[in-house]
Amino acid sequence: MKSLYITSVERYSGKTAMCLALGKRLLQDGFQVGYLKPLSLQPWRIGGEIADEDAAFVKQALGLAVAPADLSPVVVTAKLLREYVKGEITDDLMPKVRAAAAKAAEGQDVLLLEGGGSLREGYVMGLPTPQVAAELGSKVLVLVKYRDNVRLMDDALTARFRLGDSLSGIIINRVPVDAAEFVEEVARPYFEAHQIPVLGVLPEVKALASLSVEELLEVLDAHVLTETKTTDAVIENLTVGAMTAEAALSRFRKQRNKAVITGGDRTDIQLAALETSTTCLVLTGNLRPSPLIIKQADQMGVPVLLVAGNTMETIESIDNVFGKTRLGQTAKLEQFQALLNSHVDLKRIYASLGL
Repeated sequence: MKSLYITSVERYSGKTAMCLALGKRLLQDGFQVGYLKPLSLQPWRIGGEIADEDAAFVKQALGLAVAPADLSPVVVTAKLLREYVKGEITDDLMPKVRAAAAKAAEGQDVLLLEGGGSLREGYVMGLPTPQVAAELGSKVLVLVKYRDNVRLMDDALTARFRLGDSLSGIIINRVPVDAAEFVEEVARPYFEAHQIPVLGVLPEVKALASLSVEELLEVLDAHVLTETKTTDAVIENLTVGAMTAEAALSRFRKQRNKAVITGGDRTDIQLAALETSTTCLVLTGNLRPSPLIIKQADQMGVPVLLVAGNTMETIESIDNVFGKTRLGQTAKLEQFQALLNSHVDLKRIYASLGL
């Protein structure tokens, strides 16, 4: 079985998007492609069954003739984790993963396996990425999200240390323009010299990590106060209005397409936000703003969202999803595919798989 295990050093590194973009390219090149996510920490109920959160979109994107629930043999719910930790379930889950992988690979030229959100995941269930990859005889491709120069180096070396010879290479994702020179002229040669093949370097595209207002409404269970209810507008930046109006205005001018989170009683901050490129206002504490704010926001087409939680709770809720390349948006997948075609050495990936 030819399989490629795609994982990442940390969450929200573009792992699922890479699986789908690479899967669609393989299909385009005439290969039959299967998909499996051995371990999922994102339970979602689909048609009365527990499946991975992204399973329905993965099935549709790759044209898979399987039920969404079959795309991840082990979905960790709160109940399963409790029973496993307390010893109420003592089964070794690896045979279940092996059987699911063998079934998913039937009739396929290559099986794409999506690993955990980070190399730390899976140990408590006996399914850490290095062990699963070894059991299935898979080559491993690691997405390394650029955060800063030092962490890039350490993250790539960590991947090499944990995965050993099963590492087929890394793809460095979300590289900002001002870091491109270091990545290409310093990091890439260093990695290649230390047996860490760099199979691609993807530039940062903020729109891929953005949220729509509709998604934010769902996450926060918010109430829209304005007549303007446009929910497909894109949020590329988040900022908290907890400073003076003068300081806020200076910061707001530096950020485009942002959501501003502030208390409903901070009229000065809200006005400052409406003077700049703001996608929506998120007002916390269930405090309704001045009618002046509602009127001006409507005139500018900026939705005003009211949430019951305080500012810290609201930020934590958004942090759980912001920065993730949210699936279910075909345009984002197409954009990621374009990045893959332009910036990833597909010949090298195919060669590592013997394709």
